[in-house]
Amino acid sequence: MILLALYVSSFANATELGAVPDYRQTTPTTVAHIALLLPLNSPLFGDAADAVRQGFVAASSTDRHTLPVRVYGCLDEEREIAALYARAIANGARAVVGPLTRSGASALVAAQSISVPTLILNNVEGTPPKQPYYFGMAVEAEAQQIAQLAALQGFHQAVVINTPAPIDRRLQFAFEAAWVKSGGSILREIEFKGDPAALADVTDMPDTLVFIAADAEHARLIRPYLPNQLPLYSTSQVFAGNRNNLINFDLSNIHFVDMPWLLQPDHPAVMTFPHANPPLSAEHERLYALGIDAFRLIQLLLNKSWSPDLSLDGVTGQIELDGQVFQHQGIPAVFVQGQAQLSSQQPAPKIQMFPEQPIDQP
Repeated sequence: MILLALYVSSFANATELGAVPDYRQTTPTTVAHIALLLPLNSPLFGDAADAVRQGFVAASSTDRHTLPVRVYGCLDEEREIAALYARAIANGARAVVGPLTRSGASALVAAQSISVPTLILNNVEGTPPKQPYYFGMAVEAEAQQIAQLAALQGFHQAVVINTPAPIDRRLQFAFEAAWVKSGGSILREIEFKGDPAALADVTDMPDTLVFIAADAEHARLIRPYLPNQLPLYSTSQVFAGNRNNLINFDLSNIHFVDMPWLLQPDHPAVMTFPHANPPLSAEHERLYALGIDAFRLIQLLLNKSWSPDLSLDGVTGQIELDGQVFQHQGIPAVFVQGQAQLSSQQPAPKIQMFPEQPIDQP
């Protein structure tokens, strides 16, 4: 899974937007531009990085007044990012977007060389320094948002089902922390290892919900053994796109949150930007959407037009700035007859999010 990794190493290079992406070539010309730094040469994470690149390029193609974009590809962000950043600045970069991995983000921050508006597509451990800004995938924040949504529905108890996968354990902890903070109690914790007997005594109880910390493949094994009357909640991990009708049928009535890019085709921003052709997997579409909103955010930072009370109605969700971290909040959805559709439940109020989900660490 993309959110569980991003790391490796070799030489770095750059290409101009509009050129055939050949990351073996360098572009030494000095010209004012926006630099996009990504691990495009990584055999493990190149596809994820390229999805971000595609979204960023798609967004920039709709703005004729923006600076040109120059793409800098590398293999090992942790080792190469400081030199890659310096090269971009020397080549005339007026703003920088990237790196993408948690290790790359930490390496760039440690280098203390931030000299232009910079938007890192991940986060670092602890309190982020005053420079740069951060914007990334936040699956754990989704678990927090689900806890808030469920609390607004009047539930008071939760049964939490998770798999042994590290990411699912983190989702469990994130949900439980937010749920208890909202005044709810944890009735039971169940670790699902494939044996449905573990779910045999889960019954319908008043004021109780079930939170499923699992991906779509595991959630579809769990769902048939839960009472139909029990309110069921999860994160975007359970949604692999509306082309997967058979899987979605198995997830009937599960509530979750995800991006407008995947759920709301009539959203104004979603209609504005071109989609990938051919379409990507749901996981890569999310990264494509991340690239779109990253371009929009760097424009605001570059033009110094972001204010503390401003929010952006993004393709990844409603985006607000908390300190140095741009946080996007998903929209509620539910599976009905094999399709994910918008839920009548309203988004929860803004909450203090957990740090962004690391892409290159379990």
